Amino acid sequence: MTTMYTQDHEWINIEDHEAATVGITLHAQDALGDVVFVELPAVGTTFAKGDVAGVVESVKAAADLYMPVSGEIVEVNEALRADPSLANSDPLGEGWFFKVHLSDMGEFEQLMDAPAYDALVKSL
Repeated sequence: MTTMYTQDHEWINIEDHEAATVGITLHAQDALGDVVFVELPAVGTTFAKGDVAGVVESVKAAADLYMPVSGEIVEVNEALRADPSLANSDPLGEGWFFKVHLSDMGEFEQLMDAPAYDALVKSL
């Protein structure tokens, strides 16, 4: 299992070769506060890296969810849609947002690893 991070505070985890799971980081959920609504992309939609794929709304603000890599959405987390607080209580686990079939593995490899992401967060 390999997890990488974006400068926009999304994580992406590749467990197998079929799809990668995407969610928001601990830093993102902490900055947002209590998440009250999520807008998830439609299964079958294709996005380019950096495209807005969804929205996270909290009691503090609304934030766009950006695609960390190019690819097609193959699954969304319906449990998160039903209970957006999962993004706060378990952002790296049950609070995942969607799964994507990567169209370019090179984009994944260009993302930040955990030490690089930790350094980014400490610099904020």
